[in-house]
Amino acid sequence: MLEKFNQHITTNFPFLIKSKLLLAISGGIDSVVLAHILYKLQFNFSLAHCNFKLRYEDSDKDAVFVRNLASKLEVPYHGIEFDTATYANTKGLSTQMAARELRYNWFDELVQQHQYDYILTAHHANDNIETVLINLTRGSSLNGLVGIPEINKNIVRPLLPFTRDEIEHFTITNGITWREDESNQSTKYFRNKIRHNVIPVLESLNKNLLHTFTEHLSYLKKEQKVLTQHLEFVKNEVCIFGKPMKIDITKLQQYDEVSVYLHYILNEYNFTEWDNVVDLCNAQSGKYILSNTHRLSKDRDFLILEAKKTNLHEVKYELTKGQKKISTPISLSFSEVTQIAPTLANVIYIDANAVEYPLYIRKKKEGDYFFPFGMKGKKKLSKYFKDEKLSLPEKEDCWLLCDANNTIIWVIGMRADARFSVSKTTQKIIKITQEK
Repeated sequence: MLEKFNQHITTNFPFLIKSKLLLAISGGIDSVVLAHILYKLQFNFSLAHCNFKLRYEDSDKDAVFVRNLASKLEVPYHGIEFDTATYANTKGLSTQMAARELRYNWFDELVQQHQYDYILTAHHANDNIETVLINLTRGSSLNGLVGIPEINKNIVRPLLPFTRDEIEHFTITNGITWREDESNQSTKYFRNKIRHNVIPVLESLNKNLLHTFTEHLSYLKKEQKVLTQHLEFVKNEVCIFGKPMKIDITKLQQYDEVSVYLHYILNEYNFTEWDNVVDLCNAQSGKYILSNTHRLSKDRDFLILEAKKTNLHEVKYELTKGQKKISTPISLSFSEVTQIAPTLANVIYIDANAVEYPLYIRKKKEGDYFFPFGMKGKKKLSKYFKDEKLSLPEKEDCWLLCDANNTIIWVIGMRADARFSVSKTTQKIIKITQEK
């Protein structure tokens, strides 16, 4: 196994040879074997062990065993204790998910503190088949059916091509001891039910199950690679990247199975109601759906994706009389002038005696109206936005300059209110500029 492992690393992960590695070790057979292999092949590595305090004295004995192993192999050791049960209850997680979150957060801290290049875990071929069957049972996309990735960011799993039998044989030929976790025999856990109750039945139907399964995953990963290339091509065709990101609905609907492409494009933004996401393509402009982090809205021929915004509708920024500049939430400057120049989108001129201080900058509210300069009569702000064909994000990005009576002076950057415009009787002119 040692020679096979060395060849595997040289062929597939040569970058590990000169890297500083952190091995996640439980004290069980898999991670202990990996530690011995790394030692024999003279890798630069340290051990990191989490005591989750779930097995009472046995958990403490595991920690002692790993610390002694580190001393024996003369490699650095990192150890930590977690109150996993309390953490799981506080976070509303299963014990296993809580333990996973705790350990990987800690591993990330160690990587930052000690400049480790990669984290190694000891998942092997049998873990792979168990993971696929779990995902298949619970329901999964293709990503969940291709097995555990050998590389995921800075996490590397160099034992994935090796079977449990090979690992056990290595311990016998090298006289290696390890800590046995009795919970691995309990069918209380879903993974153990798959391991002890399902896989033996499948092996009775196919004696070469592990080999067949590994070959199947190899082909499936290749097919996934081709599919991902196509999905990336379509994503780049239909998306306009920026803040916000836009998805061209017309281009998207040229492809069959729109839901597949939308799931690929939007999956990382925490949407869960995928039927609603697809239906949004044919909804009225202004409709939207929310994830816990993002909003997806319909604007004519586009779906617009943006991060959720803080509710600013009740926030007002005050400007006192004589104030020359404000930079939050938007940059405006105020100056007295004797005459007006041709109107620009970012400049207005107002009659100083027509306004009542203090002034305010705020967001739109229900029922807002103004008298658009150059138009006849008053208009609801919502109707004005609609006529200007503003998208929902564009409407929400607009700021209003108002006087003390909450009367709109300027839809900033767009249109001034005629009631404050300069006339022949104006004695004092204020120029207001939206700074870039």
